[in-house]
Amino acid sequence: MPISINTRFAFGVDGPTDVLLQFEAAALPEQTILSCETHLPPGQDFTRVPADDDIGERIWLSADGHCEVEYRAKIEIKRQLADLSSLQSLPAHQLPGEAIHYLLDSRYCHADRFQPFAQSEFGHLEGGAQIAAMRDWIHDNFSYTPGASGPDTGAVESFVTRQGVCRDYAHVLVALARACAIPARYVSCYSPGVSPPDFHAVAEVFLADPEIEGGGTWQIVDATGMANPSETVKIGVGRDAADVSFMTTFGASDFKSSSVEVREE
Repeated sequence: MPISINTRFAFGVDGPTDVLLQFEAAALPEQTILSCETHLPPGQDFTRVPADDDIGERIWLSADGHCEVEYRAKIEIKRQLADLSSLQSLPAHQLPGEAIHYLLDSRYCHADRFQPFAQSEFGHLEGGAQIAAMRDWIHDNFSYTPGASGPDTGAVESFVTRQGVCRDYAHVLVALARACAIPARYVSCYSPGVSPPDFHAVAEVFLADPEIEGGGTWQIVDATGMANPSETVKIGVGRDAADVSFMTTFGASDFKSSSVEVREE
């Protein structure tokens, strides 16, 4: 069943300003783009560049004045899903090079700070069962509270306050997974189950592929419980939210409005 996306946002800048955007669904084997339209501010230069891990694209926009962006798309999800709890972890020395940097600390996810807690709370488990327990612990112990966190809030602060939004839930899950030597990355996405409707964030963990000996597979995990992996449309991936913000301005800006509508067709 196709996923329909309709996104609009507007912002303003006082003079020529470089803006980096990432809001379009990525073209991937697991998700087919059936149709898409992107409308950028007329008369302003832009260029496309590959995003992290070649998942999706970023748009460099030379913005000036009032800017409105609109994106419409229909996406068919063909993701192969596995029983998370049944998946094993890969020994560190068997990890592919592209997964290793997702074990390391990043701007918002200081995994080393979580090691004592992760070992005491989840150390008796392994692999996907360990990740499932982390997901459930966050879901049961955190309060989804819009406005409780800001752009500078990291996983450590979210862990202390036990509240936040999808961004914070994903950061804590990523940090806990890395603390147990499981590669984890932050995923910006769309999902029809998000309330209130908005850009969403989940975690993705690298575990052993049950169908390929010695192989690995990235599995989506959402501690908020709002996004179903079978209906989640990936925009991009990164070490944390700093890598996949839908809008990053290199200068002063005034964000005016945003509207995200995602539904099953």
